[in-house]
Amino acid sequence: MAAAAVSEAWPELELAERERRRELLLTGPGLEERVRAAGGQLPPRLFTLPLLHYLEVSGCGSLRAPGPGLAQGLPQLHSLVLRRNALGPGLSPELGPLPALRVLDLSGNALEALPPGQGLGPAEPPGFPQLQSLNLSGNRLRELPADLARCAPRLQSLNLTGNCLDSFPAELFRPGALPLLSELAAADNCLRELSPDIAHLASLKTLDLSNNQLSEIPAELADCPKLKEINFRGNKLRDKRLEKMVSGCQTRSILEYLRVGGRGGGKGKGRAEGSEKEDSRKKRRERKQRREGGDGEEQDVGDAGRLLLRVLHVSENPAPLTVRVSPEVRDVRPYIVGAVVRGMDLQPGNALKRFLTSQTKLHEDLCEKRTAATLATHELRAVKGPLLYCARPPQDLKIVPLGRKEAKAKELVRQLQLEAEEQRKQKKRQSVSGLHRYLHLLDGNENYPCLVDADGDVISFPPITNSEKTKVKKTTSDLFLEVTSATSLQICKDVMDALILKMAEMNKYTLENKEEGSLSDTEADAVSGQLSDPRTNPSAGKDGPSPLVVEQVRVVDLEGSLKVVYPSKADLATAPPHVTVVR
Repeated sequence: MAAAAVSEAWPELELAERERRRELLLTGPGLEERVRAAGGQLPPRLFTLPLLHYLEVSGCGSLRAPGPGLAQGLPQLHSLVLRRNALGPGLSPELGPLPALRVLDLSGNALEALPPGQGLGPAEPPGFPQLQSLNLSGNRLRELPADLARCAPRLQSLNLTGNCLDSFPAELFRPGALPLLSELAAADNCLRELSPDIAHLASLKTLDLSNNQLSEIPAELADCPKLKEINFRGNKLRDKRLEKMVSGCQTRSILEYLRVGGRGGGKGKGRAEGSEKEDSRKKRRERKQRREGGDGEEQDVGDAGRLLLRVLHVSENPAPLTVRVSPEVRDVRPYIVGAVVRGMDLQPGNALKRFLTSQTKLHEDLCEKRTAATLATHELRAVKGPLLYCARPPQDLKIVPLGRKEAKAKELVRQLQLEAEEQRKQKKRQSVSGLHRYLHLLDGNENYPCLVDADGDVISFPPITNSEKTKVKKTTSDLFLEVTSATSLQICKDVMDALILKMAEMNKYTLENKEEGSLSDTEADAVSGQLSDPRTNPSAGKDGPSPLVVEQVRVVDLEGSLKVVYPSKADLATAPPHVTVVR
């Protein structure tokens, strides 16, 4: 009788066992009630599926602890995703050891500390000897376990964004502790200092410590041999020149400033020898230029190859686009930024395909598979402002999704769920593709976010889809861009920066590589009812660089008070050398 009750309550487990599945996703509206009935833990039956390689349980506000038996019952687990639950304040019992685990995502929970016995796993021997990616963002951690490096010695990516950390444990930066760590993100914490020993992270490529309480940056940071990207914005540095640089300069310039003696913090062992190294490099560059008869890499990017981004301020725009925000989005997806970009050329060859592919890549990488943020692009001519960003019950939200017929959000989500289940049956695996991968992001929401135009039409339903009404085509040259997030305003701005700079790169590529228009170009023009015209095609009849115009978009509340304007002076500050931003 008890076994039958468990099967009835957890049919996914019975199915996974019967079909010997290696992947399992538990999510959806009914999950919270079932976990509550199980005492706030996962059912013990789950830990009798030893073939599982991937397990995800997300969006469950009643899940306070995984429960005993996970480590013993799932020895082959490669990926464990327990995000947006209620895990905390610690983990009892601890998760490990999980000898095969490579990805661990505990983001968006209520973890406050991970002490021995209530944390990740043992340090001797390592509880996670193969772990490569650890995501602890969006918790309430006040400190990290001192033995983290010994517990996961092969860690490559560590995300600590959005916690309450005021320091890193010294053991994290001891020589040889984390030889493979390439990404460290700890933005939006309370960090007060950064140890010079960070130079011992020999593989570090990306460091994000924005929006903390740092007053100094150690000069030793410049000794990290592979460091390519740093972000210290939002820290009040004592060195005001350095503070200005971190807001507007490229990583290379900041590291050179630290290396040659900038007042980045402390005396720094690398200053004198760093200055000598820089002089030596400069002489080598000069000798190489004389041999090649050139003027150096930066001079190679001449005016003909340089692309301009001109920012049009609201005060200069006779008809600026505005987004009004309703208060109900605060509990659903509170952050949004918008921008208008004019002068994009998507007609030649595969330009449109490259543009769409770049959005997909941003969603996968910077947007963290749409969990951190979601971007959308629209044909500006089809957008009727002012826009309203609001939240509506699923049964009241109507949209014509891309490539589909008009549907209410409730019906659309149900249809996608059925399609996802059909995918699983056909492929005999738990993972799905396309929009189906993002359905779990709506779990637990009574209202869904949407962007509505002045005609009352929903043009965007983040994080799921856009409207067919504003679909971008090959003939599109002017676009409205929006980025939304449930996480932070800064990630919206970062994604928007990346998208616009990528658009500039693409326009430069299109300019320099004269692609032949294919048959599909003509077909696309005919379908949209517009044939190629020099007045609507930015590249037609032009030999020089084609500037993109970025128009500011204001986001205001319903009373008209300004919430954010993009791009502000602090945005688009890290443009590549061949892109000039004119404000």
